[in-house]
Amino acid sequence: MKRVLLDIEEGITRVALVEDGKLVELYYETKEEESLVGNVYVGRVDNVIPNLQACFVEIGSDKKGYLYYGSKRAVSDQEKNPSRPKVGDTLIVQVEKDAAGSKGAVLTQTISYPGKFVVLVQEEGDIGISRKITDNGERNRIREGVRAVLPKGFGAVVRTNGEGKTEEDFQKELQSLLEKAKVVENAQFRMAPSLLLQQSLPVEKAVRDFYSEKIDEFVVNDQQTYEYLLKTGDFNGEKQPRLLLYQEKLPLFEEYFVESQSQKALDEKVWLKNGGFLVIQETEACVVIDVNSGKSAGKGDLEKTIQKTNMEAAQEVAKQLRLRNLSGIIIVDFIDMTSQENRNIVTKALETAAKNDRIKTVVVGMTELGLMQITRKKTRPSLSKQMTTKCRQCDGTGRMPSIDWTVTKMRREVESILANTIYNQVTVRADGRLLQAFCGQENVYLDKLSKRFQKNVRCESSKDMGFSLYEIIKEKQR
Repeated sequence: MKRVLLDIEEGITRVALVEDGKLVELYYETKEEESLVGNVYVGRVDNVIPNLQACFVEIGSDKKGYLYYGSKRAVSDQEKNPSRPKVGDTLIVQVEKDAAGSKGAVLTQTISYPGKFVVLVQEEGDIGISRKITDNGERNRIREGVRAVLPKGFGAVVRTNGEGKTEEDFQKELQSLLEKAKVVENAQFRMAPSLLLQQSLPVEKAVRDFYSEKIDEFVVNDQQTYEYLLKTGDFNGEKQPRLLLYQEKLPLFEEYFVESQSQKALDEKVWLKNGGFLVIQETEACVVIDVNSGKSAGKGDLEKTIQKTNMEAAQEVAKQLRLRNLSGIIIVDFIDMTSQENRNIVTKALETAAKNDRIKTVVVGMTELGLMQITRKKTRPSLSKQMTTKCRQCDGTGRMPSIDWTVTKMRREVESILANTIYNQVTVRADGRLLQAFCGQENVYLDKLSKRFQKNVRCESSKDMGFSLYEIIKEKQR
């Protein structure tokens, strides 16, 4: 049983793909952090960088979008690119990637309109077909069927869900997508910056991405959304998934035992059935996954134990990439294998498991150090970045200064104030445990300061302050 759960609450939409009771994919969006991918804007060029054949475009969001307009990398200033825009020009652009960190959204001038079976591309071109459709006869049938109904001046890319669809199915969807293209064409003379077409509503995106005959049902807990989806005609018919309205008191995710699974998806450590475990860490440059033997170590033949753990880890890595939506460069440190044959077997197992991922995933292979290299296309922020925020106390590092380091820093600051300023009294505010370490056993450090500087040092305990935080108040007493 495969089902898609659409949990819609005030300002928050959560979408879960569940297969046989197991959470496979999960993402959610809020109104404040809504994805802009697919949206079409009329933008205004703010700055042009000829050396990079790129420009920054104002589209009305907090950060300016980045548009690469060239056909070759790093053309010099002397070379004239006929497609180079000028500051102040207005352009029709589409968001290709959401803004991340300090970087703005990545834009493109090739406008596309994604559907459930086919993507309509607003430029004359060939008909592309998903690589996951491998039968040559089926590929030729699809290509001829789409070519017969494709409007002039457009190209198309047939998605994996297009397998088995008839010419009539493609014509119906292309007609719907063409209506969106006309909306953009009619609105292109609006004042920049302006939104022309919004294509990234969470519910529409979920239906478009997950819709296929392999999905048994969609379950939604919002009456308005249910009625909207029902009117599309994509549900409750022959060879169509069921659409159900959930109205029970128990929360939707709890009813289908998904809530607890969604919380575990944030855990750094993932246990394997044989006693081994994965440690998953996201960094700015890449995602690192470490495979550990854990409780499986010391059981029987060492090489067989390592191979068994690595094989199970390969399956789990592929699952975690989908569940957590990990993307970009991914490095997996499997347990060292002495046999090249075993390395090849693990690589093949990972490649096979990755084929279940609807997002393009490439297993590059192992390095000389035995590190598996994987790349996965980035479509939206990872689950942890969607569901968590940077810690203000540790600034997102996940680590805090030790008590010894903090106490040493506090003492240096206090001594510097007493030695180099006119202030003759210092008050130190901090957590009680930190103050106890600062003062030393039986206040030996405070006594030492008083004798050395002939000045007063007071300590004030504050329960509201974090463990590694403190405040030093300087005073001048007469």
